[in-house]
Amino acid sequence: METGSVGIVETKYYTFAHSPEYLTLESGAKLSPVTIAYETYGVLSPKKDNAILVCHALSGDAHAAGYHSKEDNKPGWWDPMIGPGKALDTNQYFVVCSNTLGGCSGSTGPMSINPETGQPYGTDFPFVTIGDMVNAQYELMKHLDIPQWLCVIGGSMGGMQALEWSVRYPEKTKSTVVISAPPVSETQQIAFHAVGRHAILSDPKFANSKYYPLPGPTNGLAVARMLSHITYLSDDSMKNKFGRKLQNGEQFRYDVNKEFSIESYLDYQGEKFVNRFDANSYLYITKAIDYFDISRGYDNLDDALSRVQGKTLVISFSSDWLYPPEKSREIVFALARQKKNVSYCNIQSPYGHDSFLIDYKNMTELISGFLKHVYFPDRPCPKCLANDRQEKVEPKKIIPNSIYSGSRIDLDLIVKLIEYNARILDLGCGAGTLLCRLDREKKTNGLGIEINQENVISAISCGLPVIQADIDEGLSELPDNCFDYVILSMTLQVIKRPDLVLKEILRIGKRGIVSFPNFGHWKVRSNILFKGVSPVTPNLPYSWYESPNRHFFTLKDFRTLCKEMNIKIIKEISLNSKGTVHYLKNLIAEEAVYILEKE
Repeated sequence: METGSVGIVETKYYTFAHSPEYLTLESGAKLSPVTIAYETYGVLSPKKDNAILVCHALSGDAHAAGYHSKEDNKPGWWDPMIGPGKALDTNQYFVVCSNTLGGCSGSTGPMSINPETGQPYGTDFPFVTIGDMVNAQYELMKHLDIPQWLCVIGGSMGGMQALEWSVRYPEKTKSTVVISAPPVSETQQIAFHAVGRHAILSDPKFANSKYYPLPGPTNGLAVARMLSHITYLSDDSMKNKFGRKLQNGEQFRYDVNKEFSIESYLDYQGEKFVNRFDANSYLYITKAIDYFDISRGYDNLDDALSRVQGKTLVISFSSDWLYPPEKSREIVFALARQKKNVSYCNIQSPYGHDSFLIDYKNMTELISGFLKHVYFPDRPCPKCLANDRQEKVEPKKIIPNSIYSGSRIDLDLIVKLIEYNARILDLGCGAGTLLCRLDREKKTNGLGIEINQENVISAISCGLPVIQADIDEGLSELPDNCFDYVILSMTLQVIKRPDLVLKEILRIGKRGIVSFPNFGHWKVRSNILFKGVSPVTPNLPYSWYESPNRHFFTLKDFRTLCKEMNIKIIKEISLNSKGTVHYLKNLIAEEAVYILEKE
């Protein structure tokens, strides 16, 4: 048994809705009784405020972590994420995972006994939705005497359940982590499921769903699993793992039998799946996924997500083509438009949709940091603690240093310029240094946008709401005048179209604050004039071939652009290593900070 394991665990069962009571499903059907299989890890705190619900995907079950016996050599399906010191740290949290309604691993589903006939339901079982699954989990929550989930978390279909919790029971969900899940199941996903169901229904052993005892339509279920498994992988991951390798030998056999390694792998996945899963449950759960639309019953997605009360972390993976990142971003920006506390990271991963079951390192850093700040909202982030320690050792100088010596005096000024409790958008926020300071010193309601993955993970791990997005592409999703200030610090020179971004800044913000390095500074000019080479200075530390800077402009250029765009400069603060510059600004200033408004 590995270090950090929760050890030996037991699957438990809770039965409710005994006759004459029943669980009413979204279809209008009534189900009685209902059993939910579940496992728990860790200890519920005396305040009952540390409970986390883990929701599984299509083929998952309640066994998310640990082992069922000493002889068991296969841990739960999310064991790398759950346990002492892991992302869902069982030294800190009480983690619950239940098998979904309609499943085949202990919860009531098609293979359960129909009390009216004494036989397994088969397709006499009523069809369920993601909402029905959540309603059943809510009954389990009451049974466990948990007043509110600290977090509901899940990937794929589990992410759909997590999102459903945040809308259906917002007061019961302090935070939500939605991984690799869309706001609605769309045509392509429904099409894949339809082919899989067709394979099962076409198998002669399906026998009108009355094939119990198992195994039943193994060929049809294996084909369905093979098809779905392809959607879980990426083209790159299949190429890297299998390529065009032949399973046996180096020559083609020129027959219809399996020859390529990928064929044998898919066969193995199909065979393995039929040994643990019920074909009828596969039909029912894929239909529940197909029915999913979080905005169903509401005017639109924004209207549905306006109900969310807790913090939300959305995670996608770059190579996921089943539920691609743009579907996650629909959720993210709908929450942002509703002024909800939302963070988002699109993790660069080659493993496709299955990344949430493979790529644990980045997820662990993101989720563990996010949860710590949900559970301890008043605890200072590591950046603050580090700054405090540094200031005690080396007190802040009264005369500011320029960024030539590594200090960001433009940030000091921006903090002073912002009013208390203002709503802030920080574009190109990096690892969240400014957001952190504004939250701490001015109690602002802040949101950051940043493209670099490492910076995004660092910021979210510090409890800061940051969305991973490209400034050149991500602002159109935000409504007019939704922020008091939009800040663009030391970033204007690296974006594609500064004019368009400035226009967007003053559309979505009442005021804009922009800072940038002055390419008209005398050191830059002298490098070109006397040396005849592109400048490399502490303020512009990149060689010409590696510089992220796209635009080389001066204070005078910026003023001219503002005039042409009818942008009002409320204040210009020019700076160099000695402080504020009051004369020959375009020559002497190393950088400048501008407060802008629309004319």
